[in-house]
Amino acid sequence: MFLFHPIKSTRAILKSLDDRLFRLQFQVEKNERRLYYVQEALGRIESRQLSNIESDNLNDYEFRVFSQWGEDGIIQHLVRSIEIPAKYFVEFGVQDYRESNTRFLLVNNNWSGLVMDGSAENIERITKDTIYWAYDIKPVQAFVTRDNINELLRENGSTGEIGLLSIDIDGNDFWVWQAIDVINPVIVVIEYNHRFGQQAAVTIPYKEKFDRNKTGHGRFYFGASLQALCWLAKRKGYAFVGCGSNGVNAFFVRRDKRPQHIRELSPEEGYFEGKFSETFDENGNCIKGDRDKEKDILMKLDLVDVYALE
Repeated sequence: MFLFHPIKSTRAILKSLDDRLFRLQFQVEKNERRLYYVQEALGRIESRQLSNIESDNLNDYEFRVFSQWGEDGIIQHLVRSIEIPAKYFVEFGVQDYRESNTRFLLVNNNWSGLVMDGSAENIERITKDTIYWAYDIKPVQAFVTRDNINELLRENGSTGEIGLLSIDIDGNDFWVWQAIDVINPVIVVIEYNHRFGQQAAVTIPYKEKFDRNKTGHGRFYFGASLQALCWLAKRKGYAFVGCGSNGVNAFFVRRDKRPQHIRELSPEEGYFEGKFSETFDENGNCIKGDRDKEKDILMKLDLVDVYALE
């Protein structure tokens, strides 16, 4: 006579479910790795194809693998075109580093680098990523300010000549770059706020704990105009060579390293207006704003005219 044992049967069912879940998780992770490798491979193919064209237009080289827009392609073009002895980068404001300006540089060109973000959770995710053991990258939790940036760089072994600096902190970008003096990057990639337009040379006033989500003016009150960044770049010895066509990042090359075929541009020549939206309701739904209205509101808020800093 067969006797049904409910406890043993439940345990067997649970074990079977656990085994199935483990196998499913393993397969998902395996598929994610495969997709990641395909993503890398496609980036390498596109990079090689674009290396054969001859254009002095930075935007002709755009493609993205891990960058938000076309920054990966522009960076690949610049590092191919410029003599860069120190294959080392610094990037801050990287979140969990899944989307960044330097990740493809790390995995495709085997550069080394320091990345920083204010979130401990984001840094933990980076340390659990395959790139942490597979490549020479140092993730550091830090809320970057103009007062601590140089000490943070020194503490983490980043001084002197480096290949590339990428700044994206959605706020005090101008002031932090102005303060940096312990590293000497060949290339600088920095976010500009396209809503300021082509002519205004302005930035938000410096506030150490600035958070664009808590200004009370909407998420479009942050950062600096392209004119302001070009003004600062000139004083730090850099030439403006263009912007990504999506109107997010500006690219600068140190004057002593700029080859002739990398054209220096005026802010008016290189400016792109962004077409993306950054306003969302409480449910996370995108709200399409009026760009002209956003600019009008922005220009009436508290701003610093950088020409007054002369």
